[in-house]
Amino acid sequence: MNDSERRLILVTGASRGIGRAAALEMARRGHHVLCLARTVGALEALDDEVAKLGGQCSLIPADLTDEAAMERLPGALAERFGKLDALILNAGTLGELTPVTDVDGKLLSSAMTLNVTANWLLLGGLDPLLRASEAGRVVGVTSGRARKAVPFWGLYAASKAAFERLILTYAAERENGAVKANLVDPGPIATRMRQKAMPGEDQSTLPQPEDLAPLVADMAEPSWEESGTLVSFKAWREDRPTS
Repeated sequence: MNDSERRLILVTGASRGIGRAAALEMARRGHHVLCLARTVGALEALDDEVAKLGGQCSLIPADLTDEAAMERLPGALAERFGKLDALILNAGTLGELTPVTDVDGKLLSSAMTLNVTANWLLLGGLDPLLRASEAGRVVGVTSGRARKAVPFWGLYAASKAAFERLILTYAAERENGAVKANLVDPGPIATRMRQKAMPGEDQSTLPQPEDLAPLVADMAEPSWEESGTLVSFKAWREDRPTS
């Protein structure tokens, strides 16, 4: 891959699960990955894995709920890189599985801060850098719970529904430009969040984050020209040609 093909891609929640797998896949493709997460040790381990692939990554140890840090980040990236080719909004929190009537202000604020406000701040702050790219891409990792009422999932569902509307509205606002924004629904996949929600489930029977990573990486490429869509991993996997 030559320098003109190498893309600069920021992944949130990059230290584990879907974010980690996506970061590795994009590094494998030769892109420069900006890996954002709270856990320094896990980020350093990811850096080692990227190095083994011959890839390049820059570590951003930060808390997405730290609004001041998120407001500073775009300026720092602009000064160093001048643009951003893709933004993978993957980080999120399950919160608590509890009846809607039992959700208190603290629980509500915690879920909305990470799942909505942090993504809103990043999207707004990084928009100029995405527009500076010839083919800016935004990929939001969502959940089917945003579109289906399931008892006790109201807090998480409400936050992901707001997140979905944020991304799709942004896509509509960028309809005539080079930036494309889409959502991906992983469906049931073996992650720590799902294990917390369904502790009795055998995760070896589920697709792994590494299975999803090629789709997320594809959606960050210039060749992905759709915008304002929700892509089902299950449907993509079923339609994908097998070798």
